[in-house]
Amino acid sequence: MQKKTQRSSLKLRPVAANYSLKDHIYPILKSAIMEMDIYSANANLRLDERQLAEQLQISRTPIREALARLEREGFVEIKPRKGVYVRPKTLPEVLEIVVVWAALESMAARLVTRVASDKDIASLRKFGVKNSNDSKRADIEEYSEANIKFHQRILELSGCELLSETADRLLQHMHAVRRRAMREKDRVSRSVVDHMAIIEALENREGELAAMLVRDHTMKLHDHIKNTWQELQENESTQTTR
Repeated sequence: MQKKTQRSSLKLRPVAANYSLKDHIYPILKSAIMEMDIYSANANLRLDERQLAEQLQISRTPIREALARLEREGFVEIKPRKGVYVRPKTLPEVLEIVVVWAALESMAARLVTRVASDKDIASLRKFGVKNSNDSKRADIEEYSEANIKFHQRILELSGCELLSETADRLLQHMHAVRRRAMREKDRVSRSVVDHMAIIEALENREGELAAMLVRDHTMKLHDHIKNTWQELQENESTQTTR
C-alpha cells in the first residue's frame, strides 16, 4: 500500500511591485521554510521553482538567487537535474546544535544576572510561563514560538551582541525541531516548570544557578531528541526493510 504524502508546500503571498526583489525574496523564502513541519515523517520537502514564481508573481531568477543563498546557509539542498529540497538536519547535526546552544545560553544567563535590569528580567515571564495555567491543552504552535522567544530574550539580555547573534543563527535551524519535540511526551508542562525556575534564579541574581538551570533545561531537549528520535528512526528503518 502506497504511503500517503502530506503536502508541506510553502505558504507565500505575492510580492508587491514596489519591493526590491533581491532584498526581499530571500527572507520571504527563509521564513516560509522555517514554518514548515520538515521533521514530519511524510513531509513534502521538494520546492518547485515554477510554483514559487507563480505564488510570488515574479520571475524565477530572483528565486534562484535566494535559493542559492539558502543552500549556503544549510536550509536547502540543490540537486542537479533533480530539483531543490528543504534540508532537515541529520540527528547528529541537531544534537550538536543543541549542545552549542546550551553552552551559549548558559553563559548568557550568567551575564543577565549581572547586566540586565529588573524590568528586563521580568519581561521573560510573558514568554516563559505562557499557557502555564492549562499547559496540557495549550496550543503547541503558539507555545513553541513563545518558548523560542523566551530563550532568544535571555540571549538578548546578556548584553553580548556576538553571543546573541551566534546563538540566533543556530536557533534558526531549531524552529521545526522545537515544534516536533513540544508535541512529544508532555514536554510543554515540563518546559513551563523549568522556565519558572530559570526566571526565579535570574530575578534573584544567582548567576551560577541560572547558568546551570538553563544548561540543564536545554540538555533535557538534547537527551529527549537523542533517545526518542533515535528510537523512531530505528522503527522506521525496520518497517522499511520488511
